Amino acid sequence: MLRVGSKSACMACRNLVSTNMGVRFRVPLQKLHPFSRAIHHRYSNNTNPQRTPHRTAARYFTSMSRLPMRTPKPPPGSGGHGYQQQRGFWVARLAARLLKLRYILLGSAVGGGYTAKKTYEEWKDMLPDFSEYNWVIPDFVWELSEQIDLDKLAKALPEIEEIAKLLPDLDKIGENFAFIKSLLSSETTGDPPLKATDSSAATTPDSSDKQYKKGLLGELILIQQQIQRHEEEVRRAAAANNARPPPPEPAPSPPPNPSPLQQKRKSSDREKIDQLQEDLLRTQLKYQRMLERLEKENKELRKVVLQKDDKGIHQRKVKKSLIDLYSEVLDILSDYDSNYNTQDHLPRVVVVGDQSAGKTSVLEMIAQARIFPRGSGEMMTRSPVKVTLSEGPHHVAMFKDSGREFDLSKEDDLAALRHEIELRMRKSVKEGQTVSTETISLSVKGPGIQRMVLVDLPGVISTVTAGMAADTKETIFSISKAYMQNPNAIILCIQDGSVDAERSIVTDLVSQMDPQGKRTIFVLTKVDLAEKNLASPSRIQQIVEGKLFPMKALGYFAVVTGRGSSSESIDSIKDYEEDFFQNSRLLRDGMLKAHQVTTKNLSLAVSDCFWKMVRESVEQQADVFKASRFNLETEWKNNYPRLRELDRNELYEKAKNEILDEVISLSQVTPQHWESMLQKKLWERVSTHVIENIYLPAAQTMDSGTFNTTVDIKLKQWTDKQLPHKALEVAWETLQEEFARFMAEYKGKDQDDIFDKLKEAVKDESIKRHKWNERAMDSLRVIQHNALEDRSITDKPQWDAAIGFMEETLQSRLRDTESVIKDMVGPDWKQRWLNWKNRTPEQHIRNETKNELERLLKLHDDHTAYLANDEVTTVRKNLEGRGVEVDPVLIKDTWHQLYRRHFLKNALSHCNLCKRGFYYYQRHFVDSELECNDVVLFWRIQRMLVITANTLRQQLTNTEVRRLEKNVKEVLDDFGEDLEKKTHLITGRRVQLAEDLKKVREIQEKLEAFIEALHKEK
Repeated sequence: MLRVGSKSACMACRNLVSTNMGVRFRVPLQKLHPFSRAIHHRYSNNTNPQRTPHRTAARYFTSMSRLPMRTPKPPPGSGGHGYQQQRGFWVARLAARLLKLRYILLGSAVGGGYTAKKTYEEWKDMLPDFSEYNWVIPDFVWELSEQIDLDKLAKALPEIEEIAKLLPDLDKIGENFAFIKSLLSSETTGDPPLKATDSSAATTPDSSDKQYKKGLLGELILIQQQIQRHEEEVRRAAAANNARPPPPEPAPSPPPNPSPLQQKRKSSDREKIDQLQEDLLRTQLKYQRMLERLEKENKELRKVVLQKDDKGIHQRKVKKSLIDLYSEVLDILSDYDSNYNTQDHLPRVVVVGDQSAGKTSVLEMIAQARIFPRGSGEMMTRSPVKVTLSEGPHHVAMFKDSGREFDLSKEDDLAALRHEIELRMRKSVKEGQTVSTETISLSVKGPGIQRMVLVDLPGVISTVTAGMAADTKETIFSISKAYMQNPNAIILCIQDGSVDAERSIVTDLVSQMDPQGKRTIFVLTKVDLAEKNLASPSRIQQIVEGKLFPMKALGYFAVVTGRGSSSESIDSIKDYEEDFFQNSRLLRDGMLKAHQVTTKNLSLAVSDCFWKMVRESVEQQADVFKASRFNLETEWKNNYPRLRELDRNELYEKAKNEILDEVISLSQVTPQHWESMLQKKLWERVSTHVIENIYLPAAQTMDSGTFNTTVDIKLKQWTDKQLPHKALEVAWETLQEEFARFMAEYKGKDQDDIFDKLKEAVKDESIKRHKWNERAMDSLRVIQHNALEDRSITDKPQWDAAIGFMEETLQSRLRDTESVIKDMVGPDWKQRWLNWKNRTPEQHIRNETKNELERLLKLHDDHTAYLANDEVTTVRKNLEGRGVEVDPVLIKDTWHQLYRRHFLKNALSHCNLCKRGFYYYQRHFVDSELECNDVVLFWRIQRMLVITANTLRQQLTNTEVRRLEKNVKEVLDDFGEDLEKKTHLITGRRVQLAEDLKKVREIQEKLEAFIEALHKEK
């Protein structure tokens, strides 16, 4: 029965393997998974008494080994192959065999079922917990498992032969494991666990045929146990050496010399301790190398998987990774300035250190690429640089605001990336400053890169040198404090190990920000130089143990970032770092521990600390922003209940559309309106010149021939030099006034006063940029000259219109002259009596002068426009005779206004006479004493104004309005790209409240998406 039960147990062991895997070859018992073999031989006969039947720890489990995939053959004896026919007593023999077979089947079923159940429970309990190794699997795999139908995917998978091509070569891996095993067995011959393992493997019944290959994880577990035993033996030996009581000291005589036996015992203990330390260091280095090989293989496999995913295993868009979601939240928060004291307390790794302490080099080693510009002793980091590290199939870098990818495996792209970072830093620094608070956001992806967000800050300086701004030191301190005062920020304090520790500035700053050291990681750089230069290497041990500096830290690390050459590659720096620590007596003498060295261990520790801080604080920050959102929404509902929540960009787009609609309205102005405005404004601009410089001088002539000659000459000079330019000025001013009128008077249903400042700025800038077409001046000059050359009035209505224009102009000038004279002489007797006004002494003198000159005009009605010197003397003497002292200049000035009034009155009288003179004009004033050449002059001026207004109107409507509209669009586009300009032009509590609401909502949504993804990863 025991034999049968044993066979049944063997069947249960074999039945643990699936029978439908599709593999068509037999797998002997020797090739079973080691863990399955342990279960099998627990219930089978043990032919080797020295072998342990069963181990409770799953030490043989490895992911590199695989279960057999073929249904095993049934064991002999379980079927009917051994049955032989018997010739006699066949009835009795048949009954006996049937009864025996019943008991055999019943016992086998009961025993096999119980054994299989118990074996399965033990096997399940002995499986290790793989939840701690979830980080090995990329984020998208977990997302794929939720969104892809695995049954359909399993049916679509290729055959096992095709998949086997992608798997690593197990034969080569087995050879490597055998080599490592031989090294361990040859160098540590006295290790009982290794010997037991080898002996148990050697004494396996089937070891003569084929030896199964152990997994790499199993070997690493054995080495880790060996390291723990070595450490325990070193501690026990040291404790025993310290606990041994010293020899008694006799009082009257000096202590005797130790005996040779005691000396030999002490020396043997010391040699044993040294030997154990060397063995421990050697084993740790082997363990580290094997881990690196495992990580390298894992990195290659993950790269293959990621590349397969990029090539389209699934043709849908993959969600953003966890670290990318978190980086987006930080980017939004970097631009957010809240009025509700909602500060950014989300974790990030802040890299601080003294200038040239190696901050950038450490960051490059973590990012696995030389991505930052380098200088010899000068300040290179001039602004904070946020670097988001994540895993991807290719080693690339990209800026937040750019779509270009820099291939970090190519030296040309690396040089271009360093140049771009340097340009962005210099551009962010304002004039007169040395450093900037503006953050440059960069993301780096690559295989095997630890996921985290780091911020590289400018190095702390002790002295401001030549070429720096005076406040550079204080600005760097304020930037560093602003990032470090975040209670959830992880401070990566970089200290240069090659200089005296007393010269450090950053350690005091870090100790002020984090006195308890709960979120600080200390990194000692340039340890190779420190070991070479320091007379006492124990000083390095004091630093990494936290005994030299006053600051405290979570962990202390020592790294080497190369030989100081900017041309070194990351791989060469890693090799140099590994060789240095492998041969350094800092590790050999126990001053440093293996987990405290290399940037690889540093990056792992920083990443773990970062994600631990993120998980502890992100939900609290989400609650804070949720409360801020509620407060902002409540304020909006109370103050602006009927308005939409439009932020600054949305308001700008709305204002832009309104302004463009107003510009388009200029094309709706009628031609009559344009021409009447242009004609009126042009005459206002040139009327003074026409009256004073053309009409009045020509009117002083004695005959019509001289009058016409003088008019023609002056009109020609005026047209060549001034008139076209004046006309274009009037047209441009008219366009500006109409544009401003439409901007001010346009009132739509959505008109908002918040746009007034923006519209005024757009109007001024558009007018400033608009330049009139210069070629229009030449063509306009020709048109005006031809219009003034024409003297032919064709009909009576044109004659009457010219007379009306002349009369209106002269009356306007007469009113202006009367007003000037009234101001000169002061109030008349009626105003003095009724309004109680008096004349000033100067007005009294001018009044007396006016009265004297009026008597002169009455005597000489046809007097010329200018007084002769003797006439001035006569007037002055007459005034002196009445006791009035007067200056000759005052006399001439008063005469000019009086004669002007006298001339305008005579011209108006002559204008009335010419109203019936069209008949004489047609006869060229032959046999007539009436001459109306002045009417012809005003007709020529009037016709020139009409033609010029029509020409300018055509140019305005056909060309200039469109050019102005184009200028307005360009100004609006420029303002739209200038955030500072928009912030200055669109202001107010309403705008700021809408901006804060938009930012807070966006931050809250991003945080909730990140928290959801974080929970899924857990």
